[in-house]
Amino acid sequence: MENRQQEISEISRSLKALARELRLPIVAISQLSRAVESRTDHRPQLSDLRESGAIEQDADVVVLLLREEYYNPTSENQGIAEVIIAKQRNGPVGSMKLFFIKEYTRFENMARME
Repeated sequence: MENRQQEISEISRSLKALARELRLPIVAISQLSRAVESRTDHRPQLSDLRESGAIEQDADVVVLLLREEYYNPTSENQGIAEVIIAKQRNGPVGSMKLFFIKEYTRFENMARME
């Protein structure tokens, strides 16, 4: 396990260095640990990033997604995803709700669709 954590840490640091060198953003996707499954609200948090704390440390921005309907198919929030800005090195954190169109894996601004 420790070797995998070291490997993920090295990848994370390399991506950060590459972004600085090329002066452009790099988007990386990380799997979450199963800790989310054990919470009653299933709300993801920074500590749920899988394999390494280096991802949390190296990232300038961390965005997490929550779709209630995934855990509760009868939820009244069908087609709505919460986008959680869990970390933003140079700005505020918070969350917003967007429409989620499952058929196209697409997110839409709720104000635009109303």
